[in-house]
Amino acid sequence: MQEITREFVGLASPLVGRAGAGGHPCQGIYHRPKGHRPTTAFIATHYNVDFSEHYLASYLAERGYGFLGWNTRFRGNEPYFLLDHALAEIGVGVRWLKEVAGVERVVLLGNSGGGSLMAAYQSQAVEPNVLPTAGARPVEAIQHLDEGDLFVALAAHSGRPEVLTNWMDPSVTDETDALSVDPDLDPFGPRNPAPYDEEFQRRYRAAQRARNERITDWALERLDALRGTRARDQLFQLHRTWADLRMIDPAIEPSDRRPNWCYLGEPARANYGMFGIGTLSTLRTWLSMWSLRTSQCIAAPHLARITVPSLVVHATADACVYDSDADALFRHLAAPDKRLETVKSDHYLQEPDDTRSLAADLVANWVAQRTP
Repeated sequence: MQEITREFVGLASPLVGRAGAGGHPCQGIYHRPKGHRPTTAFIATHYNVDFSEHYLASYLAERGYGFLGWNTRFRGNEPYFLLDHALAEIGVGVRWLKEVAGVERVVLLGNSGGGSLMAAYQSQAVEPNVLPTAGARPVEAIQHLDEGDLFVALAAHSGRPEVLTNWMDPSVTDETDALSVDPDLDPFGPRNPAPYDEEFQRRYRAAQRARNERITDWALERLDALRGTRARDQLFQLHRTWADLRMIDPAIEPSDRRPNWCYLGEPARANYGMFGIGTLSTLRTWLSMWSLRTSQCIAAPHLARITVPSLVVHATADACVYDSDADALFRHLAAPDKRLETVKSDHYLQEPDDTRSLAADLVANWVAQRTP
């Protein structure tokens, strides 16, 4: 087995200074074969998950590639996320690969939620289009980003606003009360037992979108009300975000996934727990990341600007990324050279035991066919 060198990389951000305790805003770990400087390297970043020790990093380094598991200052800091700021800090990592690591070709790896984020990065690099959120100042650093040479979407969601909306429990009647419920829309209540009929599914999906829109209305109104006060923004909570009907009812978009299951276990229990996406947010972060109306974290428009060779890898037993998500990602990609592949595994490629190695072979071989 190839021995791997791991190098910590801490870099400045074009937007904020180094922390008083000494930490750099942009941080990650560069993986490469020991004694070798790869000419092709991957970079993977997520909206808030720490990707510095990404599960494919060592596998791809063993196959001769560099892999920068890269974090912006929003790692573990989702409530304050702003897309334009994150793109500028991803650009710092891409530039380091080219100018310091000596890489000639960069592969943008969009894994899980990072699929739409890395798509947005390439989209902005190709054709600047990302705007500041709700009156914030433009970020000059995103006007001249280095483009990626290839794009890989792995077990990727279709975009933050769509994911949150699809997972939202629309039976919430009072956003300040985690227990408030409309029994006619409650997916876990006695009035609506699974399997769900088509009429209930239609009502439910419409109510999910309506809940997202109500929160957007409130966020815009609240920002308006803050003008001229001492506060520029505020935090707020979001309750119950583990209620996609597909998590509960396996008959909706059948796949190899475990029925009545989500990333945090049984949906009914997870939905009333403390952990979930979007549970805490500022007004501007809601508008930047979660709002169906205003967010630029929707993958489709960005994928339409990606023309470099592209690979979509879908895990067929993924609890919360479905066949339709992978199909949509593949369909929206503008790349003339694009491929859709599947692996029979869960979201993190943990089972069966050899899945990560097989996925690394798949990705590495695809890249090798497209690089000198």
